[in-house]
Amino acid sequence: MIEHIDHILIVDDDRGIRELVGTYLEKQGMRVTLAANGREMRARLEDGAPDLIVLDLMLPGEDGLALCRELRVGKFRAVPVVMLTARDEEADRILGLEMGADDYLPKPFAVRELLARIRSVLRRTRMLPPGMQVTETAQMLAFGDWRLDTTARHLLDAQGTMVALSGAEYRLLRVFLDHPQRVLTRDQLLNLTQGRQADPFDRSIDLLVSRLRQRLRDVAREPRYIKTLRSEGYVFASSVAAVGEAS
Repeated sequence: MIEHIDHILIVDDDRGIRELVGTYLEKQGMRVTLAANGREMRARLEDGAPDLIVLDLMLPGEDGLALCRELRVGKFRAVPVVMLTARDEEADRILGLEMGADDYLPKPFAVRELLARIRSVLRRTRMLPPGMQVTETAQMLAFGDWRLDTTARHLLDAQGTMVALSGAEYRLLRVFLDHPQRVLTRDQLLNLTQGRQADPFDRSIDLLVSRLRQRLRDVAREPRYIKTLRSEGYVFASSVAAVGEAS
């Protein structure tokens, strides 16, 4: 059996960073392809999907957010993305996650840390339950007035109207649906959705919960679906049932 070699596509306009990261990852046994912008990224993708994309947020022209959004609605939507940003602000991190990035790393960074993030995302992606694999048979999960299409990754309300979800919102909702009626701490939610531990000032999960509540039209003061337990975390209060294949 031929051993699989992870293929990483690095998209960064800084040639020094591209070559430094590329050389380091190759020494770790990975195959690396380099691109300086969105145009070059698309050209590299024509040769086939990589296992993961390292994508810089601050690209000239089309920035990383726009490219990540493009990836998430096209045929490469299943390829995980680690986003690099020179701005270590929570709003930028949240925006990147909402556009579909699987993790982020602020610049400057240690290449060892990037390698750890890459391996964590790859491991987490490959361990996703079948319903989260876009190549698997579609399934509808029903809860309250909602149904979740686990292949198209969008919600359907009681009238059948589609509600689009960002990648981060989808992953968070899937975790809740996989663990209904169970208290989940912020650390657990961060680990299950992003594969990392929270720092004392990390409020990304709270912001994502707030946005997911808006999608579900859930009132924070009297929530029907996602309830807050002070000093503990969150619990998904609705029952969940699989209702067959999605269309």
